[in-house]
Amino acid sequence: MDALDWIIISLYLGAMLAISARLGRRQHDLSDYYLGGRKLAWSAVGVSVLATQSSAISFISIPAFVATRPDGGLRFLQYEIALPVAMAFLGLWLIPALRRARVFTIYEYLEQRFDRRVRRAVAALFLLGRGLATGVALYATGLVLSACIEMPLYVNLLIIGVVTVAYDLLGGMTAVVYSDVVQMVVLSISVLVCTWLLADAAGGGQAVLASFPPERWAAFAEPADGGDSLWSYVIGGLFLYVSYYGCDQSQAQRLLATASVRDSQRALLLNGFARFPLVLGYCALGVAAASALAKSEPIRGALAGAPADQLVPELVRRLLPSGLRGFVFAGLLAAAMSSLDSALNALSVSSLRDMARQPGSARSQTLVRARVSTLAWGAAITAFAFVVGDISDTVIEAINKVGSAVYGPVLAVFILALGRRRPASAAVLAGLATGFALNVALWLSAPGLHFLWWNPLGCLVSMAVAWVVHFGARHRMSRVQAAQESHVGQSQHWLPEVTLVGASALALAGILLTMCFLHARAMPLFP
Repeated sequence: MDALDWIIISLYLGAMLAISARLGRRQHDLSDYYLGGRKLAWSAVGVSVLATQSSAISFISIPAFVATRPDGGLRFLQYEIALPVAMAFLGLWLIPALRRARVFTIYEYLEQRFDRRVRRAVAALFLLGRGLATGVALYATGLVLSACIEMPLYVNLLIIGVVTVAYDLLGGMTAVVYSDVVQMVVLSISVLVCTWLLADAAGGGQAVLASFPPERWAAFAEPADGGDSLWSYVIGGLFLYVSYYGCDQSQAQRLLATASVRDSQRALLLNGFARFPLVLGYCALGVAAASALAKSEPIRGALAGAPADQLVPELVRRLLPSGLRGFVFAGLLAAAMSSLDSALNALSVSSLRDMARQPGSARSQTLVRARVSTLAWGAAITAFAFVVGDISDTVIEAINKVGSAVYGPVLAVFILALGRRRPASAAVLAGLATGFALNVALWLSAPGLHFLWWNPLGCLVSMAVAWVVHFGARHRMSRVQAAQESHVGQSQHWLPEVTLVGASALALAGILLTMCFLHARAMPLFP
């Protein structure tokens, strides 16, 4: 890194703050701050959603997966198969229902369809999971940037955290969306520049194509151990993407900020078709990186024994000229901040609207509360990134699996909410708890089952348990009411719900104990 690189990075960060400060003049109430006044352009929202998925970890890890993983190559493209179908489902059914409800958070819709207990339970899962995941992602990004720009980890964490919190505070959702558009442009150009320069260093396009191992071209190759398959990516990925984009506040919030249902559908359509070319660009970067690595003995020596994620930073640092190197590192910062800003805004609105009592103050005071909430979450996530330290290697994998453990049951709650006939709230909560516990049990006892399968299993089990508990409660209620007609006694309306939820919890405990016992005895549940 030289002076020109630092000038480019500084100009980029300054531009982000200047854009947000200008947009912040339009913030007058919660609708402006959290939803951009419900009038944001659908094209900008679509690009913003796409940018959130393009984290700095993606920039680094996807090319490393393609270039170096023994089971890697273009198999990463399997993750994208189900995305267009998921976007279609969301655009036709879930998002129109959420838009008609005129909510700030998608969990408010659950209170309208069930009650406040369901709303708070699902919101609490979101706050815990998204808060932890964002902190770990920030830490991992800081590590990557430390390798890139040779600065201490704590400095990188402060730069990303402080700048992102600052422009989020200034401009709210409008700043999040339009800064993401700028960041997406910077990131896309960075990927193209890196790919072109690395391919040139490897001897040109023909040399790159010729040197890439033939077995890595197979996009749908089965792994040697059979741990996953094409169907796990198609079916499991479909449930995962529907839940992630439609039932996670950090993603769905921007879809509530457009001017109409049609605009939200257009944003989803844009994301559904633009994500695959973006991931294909990451894969092309991985192909070029593999060839450049094969041609450079010094780089292979420098990377000997290093983590795979150091591949792209090392190639950029050694092969890119001054100026372009700074632009690419600015792209990494862009990717990091685009993932953090939407999470901060979503965590803030959910904690303020779903968990806290509604304030009875004036509009300006309410806006102050919103900004204080954003600042608090930014400080908490940055602080967590500082202390995650030695446990990060396992936590990153664990957080990804926790997402799959939660997304299926949460999706079940929203699907049940869409129906004209809905189970009782207590039954929904029992189903949510059962689906989540089942996924945790699978995590512990069935390591051979790919985690993407947890999404459909958790969803279907949660829905089934909710309806069983609901109809069981109705049957029990009818018996109690019949008894009350012939015997004078106290009202026992609470008894069916408590009994059935308790029975569900006991059955769940039995499932967990059985699976843990099988795991301890080394008896695979899914041979």
